Amino acid sequence: MTKSDIDDYLQQGIHGAREIKPDERRKFLGTLRERVVVALTERQVKRKGIHQKVEELMTQHPKAKLLLNGTIDYTYFSEYMELAEELGMQYRFVSNQASDTEMGLILAYEHAIEREEIFLEDEDEKEISEASEGRISLFIKRLFH
Repeated sequence: MTKSDIDDYLQQGIHGAREIKPDERRKFLGTLRERVVVALTERQVKRKGIHQKVEELMTQHPKAKLLLNGTIDYTYFSEYMELAEELGMQYRFVSNQASDTEMGLILAYEHAIEREEIFLEDEDEKEISEASEGRISLFIKRLFH
């Protein structure tokens, strides 16, 4: 064994195996972005009722796993957990006090799927955005007329 091999072996013994993309794993509740079907923020999870798009995706991807942020009260997840059980889908709470993430719920596979769009737009933000666009276009019309 070379000196670097011994150092690597000792470091792994002390700190555990090296992890690929640790920041990404902290953000996405222990998984990688390339595996994610859909991700909800904590604020989206705390809204009343199950998100319709997530329900559709859970139905379309029953072999995916549901990862739930363990720092959020489990009552916000009850409908998602019931649906997961109906679909025979695995789910688990992920708690890591050392990492702070805005993600509340992740639907992901154990392998890469490379979905382009994994985030859902908030309806409130969509309404604000549309209202802002309307005010801007009205302002532009007034400016040029």
